Amino acid sequence: MSEKKDYDVEKNVGVEENEEYSLNDDRRVKVLSPGAMVAKRFFRNRTAVVGMIILIIMFLFSFVGGMISPYGEKEFFYRYDTRLKEIAGAKRNTDFRYLVKDSAKFDAVAQAYAVLNINTGKDTYVSGNDKLTYTLVKEGTDFYSVWVDGEIVGAVAKDIVNLDGGSNFDIAYNALKVFLYEAPEVPETPEETTPAEGTTPAEGTEVVDVGEAEVNTFVLDGKTYSVSEDGGIAVDGNEIGYISSYVVSPIGSNPDFSREFKEEIQYFLESNDEAGNFTRNGENEKVSFTYPDPVTGEETEYVVAYNAADNRWVIKSYKQEYVYDLYSAPSKTHPLGTDGYGMDMLTRLMYGGRVSLIIGFIVVILETSLGIVMGGISGYFGGWVDFLIMRIVDVMYCIPSTPILIIIGAAMDALGVEPQLRMLYLMLILGFLGWPGIAHMVRGQILSLREQEFMTATEATGLSVKRRIFKHLVPNVIPQLIVSATMGLGSAILTEATLSYLGLGVRFPFASWGNIINGVNDTYVLTTYLWVWIPAGICILLTVLAFNLVGDGLRDAFDPRMKR
Repeated sequence: MSEKKDYDVEKNVGVEENEEYSLNDDRRVKVLSPGAMVAKRFFRNRTAVVGMIILIIMFLFSFVGGMISPYGEKEFFYRYDTRLKEIAGAKRNTDFRYLVKDSAKFDAVAQAYAVLNINTGKDTYVSGNDKLTYTLVKEGTDFYSVWVDGEIVGAVAKDIVNLDGGSNFDIAYNALKVFLYEAPEVPETPEETTPAEGTTPAEGTEVVDVGEAEVNTFVLDGKTYSVSEDGGIAVDGNEIGYISSYVVSPIGSNPDFSREFKEEIQYFLESNDEAGNFTRNGENEKVSFTYPDPVTGEETEYVVAYNAADNRWVIKSYKQEYVYDLYSAPSKTHPLGTDGYGMDMLTRLMYGGRVSLIIGFIVVILETSLGIVMGGISGYFGGWVDFLIMRIVDVMYCIPSTPILIIIGAAMDALGVEPQLRMLYLMLILGFLGWPGIAHMVRGQILSLREQEFMTATEATGLSVKRRIFKHLVPNVIPQLIVSATMGLGSAILTEATLSYLGLGVRFPFASWGNIINGVNDTYVLTTYLWVWIPAGICILLTVLAFNLVGDGLRDAFDPRMKR
């Protein structure tokens, strides 16, 4: 045999062709395993590698970030804030109010009849089971006393008596009687009987002071009460109440106001009402005045708004309160600000990523497990078993999943299901609704694999049906299952986010990316506080995109012909 020589470039010498090769590192042919070949093809795909990097970042952000965060998932934050808060309501009284001395005789029915007869101009009426006769006596402007059998049982008036220490009928009645009493007109004294200048009145003649009116008084239980022209009621020089046509009531936990403060409000309301400041151009206006704070004594601005529908004024003032730190802008303390509950947004995003990713993985595991079992049995046995399982799959395809989820969510709301159980039920339901697609794919793969030679060998060796399906058939479907599961993870996360956004998924206080976006259910919040919903939307976008990129990369790695 003639010897042929090749040329060795490195040594510049001829090499005989029939020279025996040694199995050293320089001459060994490197053969990769199927798994290594898949990995090599996967990492050559740049977009798949980018998706993998994004997933790693999101997992670290969600699981490690929550561990190192200085805040908790359910931790609230507060701040001191100056707010315009309602402190009082004011109203001009235009209805009759009742002063009751004998509640047995002057009951609610008798009170109603009293007002009815006053409005119709009648001075007597009969009421009650005992058919009592009530007499109305006009004591003053819009003030009537009510009598039964010569005894006073109550009174009706539009002016309000404010007494310290509660109501007292006798004091209120006498004060109103003195304050509102209408004296009869006195005819003028004939000119000739008028005493001449410098003379003294005849003995027994009453002297009438036509100058400034004196303080009127009345005696009750041995005490002398005085009623001033401005409606003040005093005993022994100490004021115990006053008469007014306005009702000024504190709102909430605010203490009752002094008479001076109420009169300041009344004067302000009357002045602005006459000037038309409250209903200018038919619109409710806000005006303000300053007055010392009833508690601190500091000069305070009070804002008054008139509500024409209720014929009522609302008095507000600026109060410093310790409130939830809602929608705080990004800062050094809270890099992504706070949400509508006063919680740190960055921490909520971390814990929300945990929930969304865990739900996605568990849903995919459940639907893949069910799909492998049902599809494997259907594809291997065929016949009536295949027919039955495929009809079940067809029925599952026909189930409207969104209405079912809405109905189940409403039922859980009605039953008051706890948030932890709600997440568990959500995962089970989504997993149950998602298995038919995987079962259909597994059945198709097994139908083609069961006719191949290696399956004939398994039958010849006497392997059980269970081992044939799950040891030989299913492993050959794993590549397709991995691709399907990877793509399904993105869909599961989107489904969870959609349900949580609709209020059917994860509930507060637990966070998920979906219910974080659900917190933005107001147009003003949506357009003003962008840091509340944009980060969660970006997390969902990146995670779903990364899963899709990884899924595409795995598909191309398992079957390179797909790229052609």
